[in-house]
Amino acid sequence: MFRVIISGKFDALTDSGRDAILAAGGAAFTETGTFTHDGSLSAFTFRCQLPAGPGDGENEATGRTIAALDAYGQRYRILRTAVTDMRDIKIRRKGRG
Repeated sequence: MFRVIISGKFDALTDSGRDAILAAGGAAFTETGTFTHDGSLSAFTFRCQLPAGPGDGENEATGRTIAALDAYGQRYRILRTAVTDMRDIKIRRKGRG
């Protein structure tokens, strides 16, 4: 499982685009992606969670996240991306006793 965060800026949001972005708001990671944004809807953070195939790496996860972002049909500029491969996360559990 990959979790990808893209920070960016929208270029000339349409009214229908604004409505779509507001409807997809939230801080959760989903396969279709969710947005958090500033009050004017110019800057945004897009969060996406994707299943990881055996040969998938950060580049594939980033590409699939950009495709999910493109599905919203709005023009944007990417400022930065962050990818976390959840397969690499180690869970430390406190000893039982």
